[in-house]
Amino acid sequence: MTQKNILLVEDNPDDAELTILALKSKGVVNKISHVVDGQEALDYLFCENKYSKRDIEEKPALILLDLNLPKISGLDVLKTIRADIRTRLLPVVIFTSSKEEKDMIDGYNFGANSYIRKPVDADKFNDAISHLKLYWLLLNEPPPDL
Repeated sequence: MTQKNILLVEDNPDDAELTILALKSKGVVNKISHVVDGQEALDYLFCENKYSKRDIEEKPALILLDLNLPKISGLDVLKTIRADIRTRLLPVVIFTSSKEEKDMIDGYNFGANSYIRKPVDADKFNDAISHLKLYWLLLNEPPPDL
């Protein structure tokens, strides 16, 4: 069985690097694919443009989705994921610095599986990643077709 990939959708290079380092330090061995905007996330998921040679059957085990993205917002990415039969069941965790209640409500209304605010404190950030890894990569059982 091929190791499942994690798709990190994050435009801030510092946040992306911190997330990847925290995942690796917590023993995550999954490949992490990082994209920097909403359009690139959709291109990756639907194998378009520079991802046209990627196998669409190789779906991510988890999508970590920031909300405040260039080109296409995280919420619009989420809506597109949920609207397509090929991706609608993928686990999507909104991982954002947004403290807007509306963002949280919209995220859940549009089908997010979870909403996590990125902690500013490094220890709390690492704890959040540890819990995320434990639940989404070890305990959670995705639908059989993923």
